[in-house]
Amino acid sequence: MEQTVQTANTKRSNPVMEPGPLSETGTWRDFVSVTKVGITVANLMTVFAGLWLSSSAQANGSLILWTLLGTALVIMAGTCLNNYIDRDLDRYMERTAKRALAKGSLNPTTVMWMGIGFAVVGTAILTFLVNPLTAIIGLIGLFDYVVVYTMWLKRTSTLSTIGGAISGAVPIVMGWTAYSNSFDMGAFSIFLIMFMWQMPHTLALSIRRSQDYGKAGIPVLPVVKGFEVTKRHMMRWVAAMIPASILVFNFTHADMGYLVTMMVLGLAWFIHTIFGFFANDTIRWARQSFVISLIYLTSMSIVLIVETSLL
Repeated sequence: MEQTVQTANTKRSNPVMEPGPLSETGTWRDFVSVTKVGITVANLMTVFAGLWLSSSAQANGSLILWTLLGTALVIMAGTCLNNYIDRDLDRYMERTAKRALAKGSLNPTTVMWMGIGFAVVGTAILTFLVNPLTAIIGLIGLFDYVVVYTMWLKRTSTLSTIGGAISGAVPIVMGWTAYSNSFDMGAFSIFLIMFMWQMPHTLALSIRRSQDYGKAGIPVLPVVKGFEVTKRHMMRWVAAMIPASILVFNFTHADMGYLVTMMVLGLAWFIHTIFGFFANDTIRWARQSFVISLIYLTSMSIVLIVETSLL
């Protein structure tokens, strides 16, 4: 890890490379790529889970449609603006070097206006066809992701993971408030579990990509503090998710199937984090932890949707 930190410091002290000239070869795939469809779809899964749980499976088709569409546009606004702002850093990282803006196949100004346009249309849909509270929460998440996380913390602090976790936990709350039109304990409990989930999920990714982050000069926790400190943080967050899942059971319509599933998965994930302190290959362990986090999120969403449908 010492070598990684030195690499990060060296890169940070050098001027950032300017994006290359536009290649004028941008295709529709490039435009789609800046919306990060995979991330958008994954978030919409939690939006629907929150909406279905809040309504006890009573939400009508039009509310579901406008909630998903409006939220999707707000999320895509964030991804476009993230691509626009991070186009300099993306050139350093193997994982992101082939992004449309990093390789110069799209005009940055075009992508910026795409983000602004998505934000305006998505917010209007949520305001007038869902409810203003959901629109406001969406704007809070967008501001956090674009300004607090992307523009500020990602480039300056190991606290960027916390900043990003706030915006990552907003979509499921938007689903909840789309029906309830109130930020109550149910909304808070699902926000809390999603916020906590983001932390070990993102830290596992940071360990896997620590060399990339170091080259780009991004001060994520594994680069600045090392793997062992990061593992301790992950263990604490996973442990905290176990009682947090009980809050969801207490303050929403989640039933015993949800509670048992989350207890089993939470305990399994926690045991895996402990194994991390004895792992010979930390990168491999982090990759496994990342997969476990996806299984946890997908299982939670499916159980909440199915269980609520059967009530």
